[in-house]
Amino acid sequence: MGVADAVPLIDQHCHGVATVDVDVREWLSEAKNARRHPFRSLLGLSVRRWCAPVLGMDTHAPAEEYLWRRAELGWHEVTRRLLAAAGVKHWFVDTGYAPGPVTTPGFLAELGGGSGHEVLRVEAVAEALALSAASPEALLNGIRAQLHGVPTVAFKTVVGYRMGLRLPPAPPPKAQVLQAAGNWLRAKESRLTDPVLLTWLVHEAARVARERGLPLQFHTGFGDADLRLSAVDPACLTDFIRAVPVSTVLLHCYPFHRNAAYLAHVFDHVYIDLGLMIPFVGPRVGAVLAEVLELAPFDAVLYSSDGNMLPELHFLGAALWRYYLGKLIDSWLIDGVLTATDAERLALGIGYGNAARLHRL
Repeated sequence: MGVADAVPLIDQHCHGVATVDVDVREWLSEAKNARRHPFRSLLGLSVRRWCAPVLGMDTHAPAEEYLWRRAELGWHEVTRRLLAAAGVKHWFVDTGYAPGPVTTPGFLAELGGGSGHEVLRVEAVAEALALSAASPEALLNGIRAQLHGVPTVAFKTVVGYRMGLRLPPAPPPKAQVLQAAGNWLRAKESRLTDPVLLTWLVHEAARVARERGLPLQFHTGFGDADLRLSAVDPACLTDFIRAVPVSTVLLHCYPFHRNAAYLAHVFDHVYIDLGLMIPFVGPRVGAVLAEVLELAPFDAVLYSSDGNMLPELHFLGAALWRYYLGKLIDSWLIDGVLTATDAERLALGIGYGNAARLHRL
């Protein structure tokens, strides 16, 4: 058994699982309407290697057989098996993205064991309130009230998708914010993209997060085609991070994970979580983890799967993290880099302890 195999996990950022049968192939890529075969990738190979046995199949069962078996079992049984096999004690679920009917945090935990907690996406708060806000002032006050009042373990922002991560170190003047809010309400656009209002929203979320003792999560790095990859390098957040001392979690980060590790190295309030990267790079997880741990303090590294829609992604995040972190640590033990006690502390910290301290569990 590897050093990470028995570690209980806090999946500190994931999404709900589809509560209907969906086309697995559609969700094995970040590309929209992908024409390339999604199983012909490291993620696809990982599904066949790691998920197939959990569903009662041989390792590396052909993709067609895997899809047939999955359809035979149905979404509920597939989800129950894969989530339970992940060994997660706490699921932190971003409820602001649901491209179809998905599990609530509570239902996700019911299927997979452990407990479910909500991560509040701040753009979703603003967009929901804009549907009925009577004035710009009412919108801003409503956002503040929601940020203060909604039970949550963390705030999350996708500002990188909307305007990139070069956030000013200070919020915009109130008059500009009110004007931007009024323009947005009059336009009746469902998606918030105004950079002035987005900047105010992130700063307001950071202010309230500090008051409530919550971390603020940022999507950085790898994602779907809606973002501009060069604009979501976590290094773009440097001025904001320097000026705003809120506990900041950099999600995903790839291929800028070394930049994120640098930020965690020089700023005590920054944490790094590889999340979405883990299932997609498959057997390269160990190499990427090693590059993060070159600079990032061990206490600043967190685990998550960023699983979304497919329980395969929640399970693969855990299975690949355990296996390849274990191999990396074993190589360090052989080379005398650390002791067995150090190894256990490192694995438990990344998988559970660091997130437990950050979120005061």
